[in-house]
Amino acid sequence: MSDKEMILKINNIEVKYHEVMLVIKGVSIKVPKGEIVALLGANGAGKSTTLKAVSGLLTPDNGKVTDGSIEFRGERIDKMPAEKIAKKGIVQVIEGRRVFEHLTVEQNLKVGAHLRKTSGRAVKEGLELVYNYFPRLKIKRNEIAGFISGGEQQMTVVGRALMTEPELILLDEPSMGLAPLLIQEIFNIITRLNKEEKISILLVEQNAKLALNVAPYAYIMENGRIVMDDTSEKLLENPDIKDFYLGMGGTGRKNFRDVKHYRRRKRWLT
Repeated sequence: MSDKEMILKINNIEVKYHEVMLVIKGVSIKVPKGEIVALLGANGAGKSTTLKAVSGLLTPDNGKVTDGSIEFRGERIDKMPAEKIAKKGIVQVIEGRRVFEHLTVEQNLKVGAHLRKTSGRAVKEGLELVYNYFPRLKIKRNEIAGFISGGEQQMTVVGRALMTEPELILLDEPSMGLAPLLIQEIFNIITRLNKEEKISILLVEQNAKLALNVAPYAYIMENGRIVMDDTSEKLLENPDIKDFYLGMGGTGRKNFRDVKHYRRRKRWLT
C-alpha cells in the first residue's frame, strides 16, 4: 500500500498477555484516511487483539504492546490509556453486540455521546445523524435494548460508536450471528458512513467475500502474523484465498481443521 495520507499506522507491533504469552508478532497495517481496510483470518489468528492494541483495550485482559508502535494521525498512541485514545477519535465496536441491556435504545446511544459531546444540542444532532442512517432505531428508541433483535442490537452499537464523532472505527465481526438480509443492510450502512461521513474503518470480519467486496484493501492474518496483503481485487483472484477463505477451489471449501494441507498450500509463506 502506498504511503498516501494514513490515519492509522501499526508499525511492526508485538503483543503479549500476562507478560509471557506472545500473541501478535511483527504486525504492520496501514489505514488510509477516509477508507475501509479489512483484516481477515481464522478464529484465534489475533485479529481482535490487533484492534484492542489500537484502542487501548488490552489492559483489562492483561495484555500489552511490548514492541513496535501505533500512530494515529502521525501521533504515537500505543502508550496512551484507552479513554485518551477514544477522545482523539478512535472507537472500537467490540464483537458480540454489547448493548446495555437494561437501558433503552436511545439511552444506549447517548452513552456514546458523553465521550465527546458536551451540549444538549450536539447530542440531539448526533441522534438525528444516527436515526438518519438507522431509521429502524428511531422506531425502537424507547424500547429496552435487551429485548430488541440481534440485528437491531448491532445497529445500536454501531450507532453508539457514531455518537462519539469518530474519525476511525474499529469494527469487530459485525456480521456475526446475523441473518443474510440483516448483514447486507448493516454493511450497506457501513459503506454509506464511510463514503458520506468520510469515516475511516478497520474491519475485522469472518465473511471474507463480504469484507473484500466493501474494503478496497485487505490484510490476511494467521497465528499472530500478517501473511499477505493486497488490493481486494487481487485477493479475490488469489488461488489460496479462493480455496481456503471463499470456498471456490476445485475440491470444495476447505475446513479450518485441515491445517497441514493448508500450510502446504500457503505459498506466500514459502
